[in-house]
Amino acid sequence: MKGQTPHTLLIGCIDSRVDPAILMDTAPGSMFVVRNVANLVPPYETSGVYHGTSAALEFAVCNLNVRNIIVLGHSHCGGISALLDGYGENAEGEGFIAPWMKIARSARDQVLERWPSASREFKQRACERAGIHASLTNLMTFPFIRARVEDGRLHLFGWYYDLENGELLQYDPEKNRFYDLYFGPIPVNAD
Repeated sequence: MKGQTPHTLLIGCIDSRVDPAILMDTAPGSMFVVRNVANLVPPYETSGVYHGTSAALEFAVCNLNVRNIIVLGHSHCGGISALLDGYGENAEGEGFIAPWMKIARSARDQVLERWPSASREFKQRACERAGIHASLTNLMTFPFIRARVEDGRLHLFGWYYDLENGELLQYDPEKNRFYDLYFGPIPVNAD
C-alpha cells in the first residue's frame, strides 16, 4: 500500500471504549486519526512549546489535504468528568492533564452557569457536547483551516457518541443542536 490519502481527519478521545476505526468501520488509510484527552483542539498559537494536536492538524490539512475534520466526543468522558470535578484547578507542579483541560474550561463554566441546579449526569453530558463546540471554535482559529473552510475546500463536523445506546449524533451549528444521524433532531441540552 503506497502512502496515505485520507479524506477525513478525526479528532477523538483516548478513551479505550471509543475506537474511531471500529466505530466508523473504515478501511486503512481512509481516515487520519488524532486522539487526546477529551478530544480537545487547542486554540492556534505559535509559542515555542510542543504542539502534538496542532502539528497533526497542520499535517492533515496542509500536506494530506483532508476534506473533512470531525471532532468526536462521547458520553462518560473521564477528562470532562475531571474538569467538572475541578481537577487541577489549583494544581502546581509538572503535570500535563490539568493544563490541557484548561482548553475546555470556558465550556464547563458556561454549562455550570446555564444549568446550576441540574443533575451531575446532565451537566456531564452538556459539558461533553460543549467541549465539542469549543474544539470546533478553536479549529477556526487556525489560519490554514479557516481559509479552507471559507473557500469550501474543508468541512468541519462535531459528532457525539453515546456509549449506552450506540447513537451517533451530529452537531448543527446553525441551530445549536445535535441530530441523530439516523433519526433527526435532539436538543443540545437533552439527556
